[in-house]
Amino acid sequence: MNALRDKHGLTEAEAIERYRAKNYPKPALTADIAVFARTDGKWKLLLIRRGGHPFLGCWALPGGFADQGETIEQTAARELEEETGLTGLEMKLVGVYSAPGRDPRGWTVSAAYAVSVEGERLQAVAGDDAAETGWFDISADHGRATPVLPEGERLAFDHAQIIADAAEMARIL
Repeated sequence: MNALRDKHGLTEAEAIERYRAKNYPKPALTADIAVFARTDGKWKLLLIRRGGHPFLGCWALPGGFADQGETIEQTAARELEEETGLTGLEMKLVGVYSAPGRDPRGWTVSAAYAVSVEGERLQAVAGDDAAETGWFDISADHGRATPVLPEGERLAFDHAQIIADAAEMARIL
């Protein structure tokens, strides 16, 4: 049987042999996780205070870079555990965030996940590059979920958008 050839007359083996990864720049891949917990009829959002640059000292969603050889779901679970100690939570994909400039370190694409749990609030403990963790009330600023941060504090990256989208998907408001 004859091997299939593409429009350049190449077989699959020949095309793969000629492929040059350097010709196709690649973004860094990250995962971000919005964890919502409801206690006493009120939703709260878990954030971490960044212990490193960029956005040192700002609040952010738990998350981080994918390791080679792991799925993005494994990345999300690993980063959530490393930064907060939380494990075994069911995560649902919110979306993919890829706006140019979303990370000052370079081209970064993030798969964002949401977790929502009823009842007892989870005990999060800061680890890895998280300086601390905190649970924040959520307000509906112009119909959009926004964490209520202390005066002068801010969110890192494009996490305000991810939080709004995650809350809408999880039907927090």
